[in-house]
Amino acid sequence: MRSALAPPPTLASADMDALRVEVRDFLSEEIAAGRLTPWIDTWLTRWDEDFTRRLAERGWVGMAIPTGYGGRGRTHLERFVVTEELLSVGAPVAAQWVADRQIAPSLLRYGTEEQKREYLPRIAAGECCFGIGMSEPDSGSDLASVRTKGVRVDGGWTVTGTKVWTSGAQHAEAFIALARTEPLDTSHRHAGLSQFIVDLRGEGVTIRPIVSLSGDRHFNEVVLDEVFVPDSRVFGTIGQGWEQVNSELAFERSGPERFLSSFRLFAAEIGAIAEGRLPARTDLGRSVARMAGLHALSQNIAGALQRGEPADNAAALIKLLGTTTEGDIVDVVSTRLGDEFSPGEADTASSELADLLRAGLHQRPGFTLRGGTNEILRGVIARGMGMR
Repeated sequence: MRSALAPPPTLASADMDALRVEVRDFLSEEIAAGRLTPWIDTWLTRWDEDFTRRLAERGWVGMAIPTGYGGRGRTHLERFVVTEELLSVGAPVAAQWVADRQIAPSLLRYGTEEQKREYLPRIAAGECCFGIGMSEPDSGSDLASVRTKGVRVDGGWTVTGTKVWTSGAQHAEAFIALARTEPLDTSHRHAGLSQFIVDLRGEGVTIRPIVSLSGDRHFNEVVLDEVFVPDSRVFGTIGQGWEQVNSELAFERSGPERFLSSFRLFAAEIGAIAEGRLPARTDLGRSVARMAGLHALSQNIAGALQRGEPADNAAALIKLLGTTTEGDIVDVVSTRLGDEFSPGEADTASSELADLLRAGLHQRPGFTLRGGTNEILRGVIARGMGMR
């Protein structure tokens, strides 16, 4: 079996380049028309369902979903190209993000035929938005400690518990909730977990906002009070939730969003240097090299996912290195602006750089937390390398 770090299979470079140009031209038109304002961390913070539908009309949502389920039947590598271009500009893609990145491939692998027919065509059309129901209060990144419970009842299950940091729950149609369906066995903590597709508009669901430092509301607490989930919405196999979650995390942790969240700030810094508004720095090449390496690693993982190969360990690596890098970008620009830069009131470019930095500082604490803390990821990587 090939390693997830091996080079991806070669696609026609001219076709890939043409796809990049097509996406860039579209994004330039969106910016010129005032429909898109480049920003920081937009895959989490900027929810725009109209923009998502415009992408879907061009075939850039649900790209890797087979045509038989309403998708485009394209490769993960083609999707990677489109994703990089969207993120490098800072396009408002939060509305499609979870459904397209994580839910769709999970449905293809674990979903029933009914579930695939219900959700995949609408995800590809940009009409169905999902959230993630993994994290819980006081659990941190230790998913084995979840306390949400699923109890068997006539015709289905009742799910009771609290999920937290659920991005976009106030807009989303549903989320996939991880719950304990068997008593905790301390010798096998990951056993007895199951997943359910929960209707976020259903009876017994309460969604409470978690307002960020910037005043944005994208995080939420979701309280489930004996929410009935019919058997038709059991996701995968009862008791196999831990194995399913781990395969989902390969999609969640490996994409270019794990190193491009603050890219607009990095690009603005380079622009300020080129225009003489900031002095050059000797370590700029090192930063560019880090980004190039992360791009190559993430692209290789996309190739592994395309081949159906396991990529859990490599995904943890890209998440660890990538989110550290995008945090470093914010730290470097913050130091430079504080020490060397005084934006003038009439200087639009300088004001934009300062605004991007302010957004980066607000989002920076979350970079190395969401999707698993650095400490958890180091353990995942060590175990994957056979270390104890």
